[in-house]
Amino acid sequence: RNQVNAFKRMHPCPATGRATGACGGWEIDHVVPLKCGGADRPANMQWLTKKAHKIKTKREARWCRKGKR
Repeated sequence: RNQVNAFKRMHPCPATGRATGACGGWEIDHVVPLKCGGADRPANMQWLTKKAHKIKTKREARWCRKGKR
């Protein structure tokens, strides 16, 4: 949670411009997923729309099983 809060302070919500509270329609994503060895650090985080995050997460589940990133 501390890393997510640090990310939000550095990169406020695209929808509201705020570093706290809900961010309607957006989610924080790990660029390199934790399950594929990605770091839980702000440098490995990005904002994605909920739809894009769902698609990326599904694709990554296949990639991680195959050893890809």
